[in-house]
Amino acid sequence: MVCRTWVGAGLLLAAAVAARGQNSGQSAIDKSSERVVFFTGSVMLDDGSPPADAVRIEKICDGRATFVAWTDAKGHFGFKVSASGSDVSTADADQPAISRSDELNKPLNASSTQYSMPITQALRNCELHAVLSGYSSENAIIAMKSTMDSGRLGTILLHPLSRASSLVVSATTLQAPSNARKAYERGVEAMRVQKWDAAATEFAKAVKIYPVFAIAWYQLGLARQSRNDAAGAVEAWKEAQKSDARYVKPYENLTVAADRRADWAESEKYSHLWIQLDPEDFPGAYLFNAVANARLNKAEEAERAARAGLRLDKDRKIPRMNYVLGLILMDKKEYAESAQCFRNYLELAPNANDAAIVRQQLPKLEELAANPQAK
Repeated sequence: MVCRTWVGAGLLLAAAVAARGQNSGQSAIDKSSERVVFFTGSVMLDDGSPPADAVRIEKICDGRATFVAWTDAKGHFGFKVSASGSDVSTADADQPAISRSDELNKPLNASSTQYSMPITQALRNCELHAVLSGYSSENAIIAMKSTMDSGRLGTILLHPLSRASSLVVSATTLQAPSNARKAYERGVEAMRVQKWDAAATEFAKAVKIYPVFAIAWYQLGLARQSRNDAAGAVEAWKEAQKSDARYVKPYENLTVAADRRADWAESEKYSHLWIQLDPEDFPGAYLFNAVANARLNKAEEAERAARAGLRLDKDRKIPRMNYVLGLILMDKKEYAESAQCFRNYLELAPNANDAAIVRQQLPKLEELAANPQAK
């Protein structure tokens, strides 16, 4: 009886809006019994301690990752999912968009849950995971039968990636005075709710009190980056690297920033230092190093880096490595292996932006591989 009532209400609403040709701003989703769901949880290292850094929490639905929250100084996080999914100021999950026209155009035999349970439906294939450099994350399922279910997710554990775990925590953190740590923690809390200006102010206070507070410099860079201050972010990350040369995170950000602005010498420099610091746990460092060396016309170094990266990328999570090595080998006229690299790339990333171009190139490469004298 309840189900029929919901179906009837949904159909009457759709029919009424369609018949009148009006857009009153009230769709079936607005009349939903589901308005908002709050989730809370925590992130801990597998030894039971909270992470020293703020941890990025992502929602993954059908393979698509979306940022939802940062953890606070104690590893706790919280966020909400609303039917509209539009309130980003409170770190809402990014709901798959359901437009008003889509809602009204549902088939007349649509299930009542499509009208009354938009949040439950949207979360049915979703889970959360935590992102912290040097650690792998367990996942937390957030699928719900109804919004009456508890939104308490428990604890997500982070497991260290061998040597990397000792490099993602700065030794300077333990030596920071209490007033600097308090300013840092206020900055982390401001980051969690995406108040970038407030976060930058607090992190700046922390490093003024304790100038070698590497993690505070690093977070200051993130806050500045979120304010679209790329130069200020790079400046902060360089200070973090100077404060603690064995703290790995600044090297990654400095490498990526240099790559984005096509500063190949800087990208090569910081990716090389990144590799030297930890040659086993970050295959992405080799990708940036290969690209930078190729751009600097250092073909041997570029090939060496790309091959090393492929050896480390055992789970094949970085398809681009195959593409870069394929280009390097094509320039060396090693067409057979180049073609194989491009085939591997298309297998791993069939929908990449440049996949169509690679498919066009493959027959020519295969022809050259079969007949090296062909032009």
